[in-house]
Amino acid sequence: MIKFYWYPKCSTCRDAKKYLEEKGTKFEAIDIVEKPPTVAELKKVLASEQYGMKQLFNTSGEVYRQMNLKEKMASMTEAALLKLLSMNGKLVKRPFVTDGERHSVGFDKKSFDKNF
Repeated sequence: MIKFYWYPKCSTCRDAKKYLEEKGTKFEAIDIVEKPPTVAELKKVLASEQYGMKQLFNTSGEVYRQMNLKEKMASMTEAALLKLLSMNGKLVKRPFVTDGERHSVGFDKKSFDKNF
């Protein structure tokens, strides 16, 4: 089952959801703030080598800026960064879409067409 982690107030997330619906893709919509991706899900995305750690972060988000993560990330371990992402969905680049094998972070039509 495809998990579609999104923030309902985010226009990009709404566009991505509509795009998947129009394609007829079945998915489970999950509010990323209420239930962020797990550490295991995030590790699978990194292991796929499609995305690096920084690409998993919502670098334009308010929480990212408030926590000064741009400066802190370099000195943090991968485990600490993954735990942080799994505990705060507003830090995760969205939408975050995965079926456990295929992944897409952010809304890119090419990635959605290829993977979902």
